[in-house]
Amino acid sequence: MNSVAHIWLFFIIAAAGAEKKKDGDDEWVHLPDNCEVCKFVSIEMKSAFEETGKTKEVIDRNYRFIDSKGAPPIKYVKSDLRFIEVVENVCQRLLEYNLHKERSGSNRFAKGMSETFSTLHGLVNKGVNVVMDIPYELWNETSAEVADLKKRCDVLVEQYEDVIEDWYKGSQEEDLTTYLCEKHVLKGKDAACLQEAWKPKKKGDMAVDKKKKKKQNQAGDRGSDSQKKKKKKKKRSKAPVKRTEEGGMSEEDVQPQVSLSGVKTEL
Repeated sequence: MNSVAHIWLFFIIAAAGAEKKKDGDDEWVHLPDNCEVCKFVSIEMKSAFEETGKTKEVIDRNYRFIDSKGAPPIKYVKSDLRFIEVVENVCQRLLEYNLHKERSGSNRFAKGMSETFSTLHGLVNKGVNVVMDIPYELWNETSAEVADLKKRCDVLVEQYEDVIEDWYKGSQEEDLTTYLCEKHVLKGKDAACLQEAWKPKKKGDMAVDKKKKKKQNQAGDRGSDSQKKKKKKKKRSKAPVKRTEEGGMSEEDVQPQVSLSGVKTEL
C-alpha cells in the first residue's frame, strides 16, 4: 500500500469521527441521550404495530375454565397478546441499527452499513491492506452506542408501559412519538431530535442535474446558432433583384459583373 493510499485512508477514518459534539463530549463514544432513545423506541414500536396489524387472525378465548360459555373470540389486532409481543420485542429490534459517524445528531443511528465502513469493506475486497485500531473481525459488531440504546430502551419500556398501553387501547389517532415522547418521556425537556430526519441524496440526483445543465447548454447553443444565422442573413445584400421582361432574373443577378483591373487581353 503506497503512501498516497495511506493518506487517503487516514482521511476516510478521520471522517468517521467528524460529527457535531456537545459541550464536554470529548470522547470517541457518544452515547444516546433521552430524546434519541425515545425517538427510536417509538419508531420501532410503530413499525412493529404496523407489521402485526395486517393479520386477520382471531383468537379463541373459550378456555372453559370457569363455565362452559367462556369468553367470545377477539381479533388479534385488538388483543393484549399483540401488545405484549410488540412491547417485549421492540428493544431487540434496535440491535439492527448501526452507528453512522459521518452523520450528525440522532441521524447517526440508522439501519444498514455506514458509508465509512462500506468504503473500508470495498477497499478490503480490492486487496488493500486496511490497518485500523479495530480488528477486521469486529467491524460488524454492535457498537457501544447501539448497545446502550438497547439497554436504555429496556428501562424506558418498563417505566412507561402503562402509558404505551393507554395509547394502544385508545383511539391511536395521535402519533405514538408525540404521545409517548413529547407528552410523557420528554415533557419539559429537550425534544429537538424528534424533528431530525435524514434525507440522503439519491444517486440519480447528480445525473439529473448534469442532464439539466447539458440541456440548458444545448438550448443556449441552439439559441446562439439561430442568432448567428439571423445576423448572417441581415449581412447579405439587400439590393433589389432585377428581373427581365419575361419575369426571370438577368445575367447580372445570376453572376454580377466585376471590373478587372489591369491590362485587357483579347482572345
